[in-house]
Amino acid sequence: MKKIDFKDVIIDECADYYFINKPPYISSLDERDLTASSIKNWAKEYNSDSMLCHRLDKETSGVLVIAKNPEAYRHLAMQFEHREVSKVYHAVSEGLLEFKDKEIDQPILKMSNGFGKIDRLKGKEAVTFISTLQAFKKHTLLECKPVTGRLHQIRIHLAHLKASIAGDEKYGGHAVFLSALKRNFNLKKETEEQPLMKRVALHAYSITFKGLKGEVINAKASYPKDFEVLLRQLEKNR
Repeated sequence: MKKIDFKDVIIDECADYYFINKPPYISSLDERDLTASSIKNWAKEYNSDSMLCHRLDKETSGVLVIAKNPEAYRHLAMQFEHREVSKVYHAVSEGLLEFKDKEIDQPILKMSNGFGKIDRLKGKEAVTFISTLQAFKKHTLLECKPVTGRLHQIRIHLAHLKASIAGDEKYGGHAVFLSALKRNFNLKKETEEQPLMKRVALHAYSITFKGLKGEVINAKASYPKDFEVLLRQLEKNR
């Protein structure tokens, strides 16, 4: 991925933390390919004391918190450990879904291939709350609040509900094409249609926690362009 100026992804900052809107297609931490960019590297180059407080999957966009000092990092790490951090994700799922704070309590087992699955015997506790934000013709915009932080938790839990996220082929989802939404859609000859969104339609929308002085901190990340395009087409072609 083309390197960007770290300042361009900062949403806000305070004395102890940076809040960034992570672009899709960049890893939070270092990859095996040492030449690949990562949020960690960008942050360290901007401020050598920077420490990532959590992570997002490579394809997932949205809000990330970066501590400016070790004390701030430890303070937030303890809140994550005690499940005192509130995170909200938005996802476009397949199907017409009507949920209101639906609790999904299904243990997840991390597998050797880098993915996860529900396993009631060997899996670790995983809890997510799901609510409907907006229904379209064949898709639904959902609000997802994970209580735990298991690998691919939201993706796996939604697949369990038969509500796989659009574009999430690893967990049963399918890419969204304009031809499937729009009547009388005509594609130019000898042109291969591209999906409206080329990744998993999942965005980390907000995070809330307490600062070192006990103040409530909340940060929100706007949708990236591809997520906005998908929602706009779903709205137009209901």
